[in-house]
Amino acid sequence: MASYRGRFWGLVVVIGVAAGLGGAALMELLKAVEHLAWSFHSGTFLDAVKAVSPARIVIVLLIAGVVAGIGALVLKRVHGFGGREISEALWLYDGHLAFWPSIARGVLSIVVVALGASLGREAAPQLAGAAVAGGLSEWLGIPRWQRRLLIACGAGAGMAAVYNVPLGGALFALEVLLGTVTLPLALPALVTSAIATAVAWIALPNAPTYRVPTYSVTTAQFIWAAIVGPLAGLAAVAWVHLIARVHMLRPVGRWRVIAPIVVLTCLGVVAIAYPELLGNGMDTVQLAITGQLAVGLTAALLFLKPLATAGCLGSGTPGGLFTPTLMFGVLFGGLLGHAWSVVWPSAPDGSYALIGGAAILAASMQAPLAAVVLILELAHYTDTLIVPMLLSVAGAIVVTRLFGAPSIYSARLEEAASGAESATDLGDNCGGASVAAKGRVGRERLPGHSERDDFA
Repeated sequence: MASYRGRFWGLVVVIGVAAGLGGAALMELLKAVEHLAWSFHSGTFLDAVKAVSPARIVIVLLIAGVVAGIGALVLKRVHGFGGREISEALWLYDGHLAFWPSIARGVLSIVVVALGASLGREAAPQLAGAAVAGGLSEWLGIPRWQRRLLIACGAGAGMAAVYNVPLGGALFALEVLLGTVTLPLALPALVTSAIATAVAWIALPNAPTYRVPTYSVTTAQFIWAAIVGPLAGLAAVAWVHLIARVHMLRPVGRWRVIAPIVVLTCLGVVAIAYPELLGNGMDTVQLAITGQLAVGLTAALLFLKPLATAGCLGSGTPGGLFTPTLMFGVLFGGLLGHAWSVVWPSAPDGSYALIGGAAILAASMQAPLAAVVLILELAHYTDTLIVPMLLSVAGAIVVTRLFGAPSIYSARLEEAASGAESATDLGDNCGGASVAAKGRVGRERLPGHSERDDFA
């Protein structure tokens, strides 16, 4: 059983407070940029985008490309690299996460997402929480295994703060970033996320991200969930492979500046017809889970949103994947649910969207517990669907395991692993991405040996 000293718990509190304050500050920055770029003062981001002229959409996305490209170049020249992903720091660099490059990358991420890049906004608060945890841990000489734990807790706390998901943020830190859920690890993760969420309430609303009605459960949903779960698993495998592929194709040299400009400008042109492609997709998720998206638009976005997100990521634009993945899932579930309702009309399309969203999110993250809890916390009153939701999640996870698919987070490590100087025994230490043991970044697994005694 791991024993934590007072200094460790002091760090947990400080990281939680910092993650909460940092998350709130980043959301204020997001709002400020959105208001400036889109004259967004009331309503939703999607409403604001629809209200502006086509020329303004293209110009704002062009600016986003310039900001992303020049920002990446400045980070490279000033700090020698563009900032690391949290998963890279945990699994390839012994928990070393440079403070200022991470903060700068997070700020750059939140700005380009506010300007319309088709990426998630969670990357910025996660980086902020993780950077504080990494910086303080190294400054105080915290042991490596505790440093890695605190970085994961800081990232989960940042996510918990901005989405008001304290339990989901803790499980994200454990199941997604560390690859294992045990009581000694859970306690710091829960405390950090709880503190960050409570602190963020100073500036952010204590309310669910999505508002949905209470859906009743029908026999049709059970049968649909059993059928669609494996299909969602196949869709998640394709999504993860797409993310891994475009991540390996990220530009270098002068293309580091040119690629974001070209990709984001093209996104702006397409967004004239499909403004739902801009931003992380939160407003579209809200429409889908309440059954307010037309079938034709759902089908078009199901095809276009993954391409838009993959294009932004492949251009080197920093950002997250959580909400774009959830959007992909609810569009998938909503479209198949509508088709099912034609045959068996007994449940609203929004209920199918929620079930499908949970399945693809769980399979893409390789984290069934975290995905289900996040759905429950993000959209209150969805617990009535918990049984068909779990059924679809189980089917999706089984399929991704059969295909040996990694998560959307570890899939992006393979390229970085080839250049990491410290990819030694991390794969055997605490689950997650097995680098040295398997010779590649692969499926997450439970702790094997080595530092397991410290973690457990």
